[in-house]
Amino acid sequence: MSEQIHDIIIIGSGPAGDTAALYAARANLKPIVIEGIEPGGQLMITTDVENYPGFPKGIQGPELMEEFKAQAERFGAEYIFGEVSSVDFSNRPFTITVDEETTYKSNSVIIATGATAKLLGLESESNLMGRGVSACATCDGFFFQDQEVAVVGGGDTAMEEALFLTRYATNVKIIHRRNELRASKIMQERAVSNSKIEFIWNTEVTDILANENGEVAKLKLHNLSTSDESELDINGLFIAIGHQPNTQIFDGIIDRNENGYILTNNGTKTNIDGVFACGDAQDWIYRQAVTAAGTGCMAAIDAERYLAELE
Repeated sequence: MSEQIHDIIIIGSGPAGDTAALYAARANLKPIVIEGIEPGGQLMITTDVENYPGFPKGIQGPELMEEFKAQAERFGAEYIFGEVSSVDFSNRPFTITVDEETTYKSNSVIIATGATAKLLGLESESNLMGRGVSACATCDGFFFQDQEVAVVGGGDTAMEEALFLTRYATNVKIIHRRNELRASKIMQERAVSNSKIEFIWNTEVTDILANENGEVAKLKLHNLSTSDESELDINGLFIAIGHQPNTQIFDGIIDRNENGYILTNNGTKTNIDGVFACGDAQDWIYRQAVTAAGTGCMAAIDAERYLAELE
């Protein structure tokens, strides 16, 4: 057990957590960062990042996260590989338990646990992620100029992704398991009225096939009404069946909305004084690396001011 009481512990090491670590370290708060089971967050499975400011030629997702971490470490942030298994926010200092064995105490906590895109669960989907399979049209749509793509899903997210992709792709097929959409009426109308969008109803993707270059080339489809099997030539597949915020560990402790996203007010403050949240754990609207980094900065400043008031 570590008896030292830290100024600040950051849970998570994506763009939000690393930016919070950078700002906290520069404020001489000596932050401890618990990296989690996926250090670097969702960018670690992203190949080309071309929409992060400061990299006009683009940068690989893992390389960008290495730069984030190195910059925070330069100013004294300490990174610990491990997963937070439990938290106790009922008493101060707060207690964080890592890997069910090591405990850390801190006067403030920043939650930057991110979110995980819900996927279809296919082995080929994992193998081709970043090679034609994506869970973010805003991130990767640009790479599909004048190509044909498909979107899986039937909610607002799927409609938004499909509409965004029409800026680049020649044709966008929306593949949905049911014969009607779950999306809001206005989003349905926009998608249905767009000449570039076609719908494939009552259908699920059962496999994704690659070409000789190891990039997406075909989808295997199964019609749930007729049991017919078919193949669809395609250049890209966007999974838009939602995201799951990685906040289950805070159930019953931190206020969250019905989908599990942490509720914040006045910046990044949670319902518990001294506990702050940033990034995709509390952002279900934008979900971009740059906005996550922005809220990470905000959380560190909020925590710094909170600690100053404690003194």
